[in-house]
Amino acid sequence: MPDSIRKATGSHQSAQEDGPPALLLAGLTKIFGGNPAVDRVDLTVPAGSFFGLVGPNGAGKTTALSMAVGLLRPDAGSSSVFGVDMWSDPERAKALIGVLPDSLALPERLTGRELLTFLGQLRGLDPAAITERTRELLDVMDLEHAERTLVVDYSTGMRKKIGLATALLHAPRLLVLDEPFEAVDPVSAMALKAILARFVADGGSVVLSSHVMALVEQLCDTVAIMVKGKVVAAGPLDEVRGRGSLEETFVRLAGDDVRATEGLSWLTS
Repeated sequence: MPDSIRKATGSHQSAQEDGPPALLLAGLTKIFGGNPAVDRVDLTVPAGSFFGLVGPNGAGKTTALSMAVGLLRPDAGSSSVFGVDMWSDPERAKALIGVLPDSLALPERLTGRELLTFLGQLRGLDPAAITERTRELLDVMDLEHAERTLVVDYSTGMRKKIGLATALLHAPRLLVLDEPFEAVDPVSAMALKAILARFVADGGSVVLSSHVMALVEQLCDTVAIMVKGKVVAAGPLDEVRGRGSLEETFVRLAGDDVRATEGLSWLTS
């Protein structure tokens, strides 16, 4: 991680144990067409943790995180970031977080450097800080070679990396990442994992949503499992998965959603 960003996050490390959680969701609810997509979710993300939110497609992960970071207004409940309420004090709360949504939309007719410069100006950062952080982020993300490449011409892996760079630019204390490794090649994925691990080691907090259990087991120390809009298990990774794997625990808790392969006799010769 760039030194200028590491200093901003690392200074919070000593206060993590006694301070408020990085993210606190209380009774978070969203209903679409009479059906609850997120059903009274309570969730605590400890400061300094690498937190994995797992569940099948359609479990409500994206909807929950969209409400948590202020992108979607909840029908009920609250979200706070380090004790700052997302909906009563959004400007202060959003300054503490960096967000990488699923299917991130970016200004595509800019180069990576132009994009980071533009977003830094929108956030009111000092011009010298923008220049230095942009240089460091492009270097860390291995994007400096694409100096003249427009974002529209980026590969999927490059788009994920520049998206993470935009989330880190303002030195947040919490990163909220929705499926950051989906469709990313192994080389880019390894680079992203290293950056996130370093962010947490330097005092930051990360919330990562995924339906890939092995990935979450590799990266996260704390997890929550969502099924049909509800959190059915949450806590330290070892406690949630017990003696088996996280995938085995998930299959047991989400058993109603596991489809049998009976009835496909026409596939066999």
